[in-house]
Amino acid sequence: MKSYKDLEIYNISLDLFFQTHIFSLKIPNYEKFELGSQLRRSSDSINSNIVEGYGRKRYKQDFIKFLVYSHSSNLETINHLFKISRLYPDLSEEANQLIECYDGLGIKIHNFLNYVDNNWRT
Repeated sequence: MKSYKDLEIYNISLDLFFQTHIFSLKIPNYEKFELGSQLRRSSDSINSNIVEGYGRKRYKQDFIKFLVYSHSSNLETINHLFKISRLYPDLSEEANQLIECYDGLGIKIHNFLNYVDNNWRT
């Protein structure tokens, strides 16, 4: 692994960030700067924390800490998507598809976090 770009969780989270950003612009205008902004920021945080954690990979506990932040932001993103799916039924199908993707990403982040915790050499 030469770069964070080699991490599957990085690539999935980046792809989901772009999808989520586009999705967030479909909610009503009055919500774009409230719930939409929260959704965009939490989705971006998943990816950004993976990158920052990788940058600190020399320090195992820092790497783990940022992976935990990434996992937490993933859960936050799922929560925002759930709220949008309930508030705006016309967006619920797309929101639920994104939730499924984020659920899968959460599993992968969790598994990678366990790998780092048990196998990472500093």
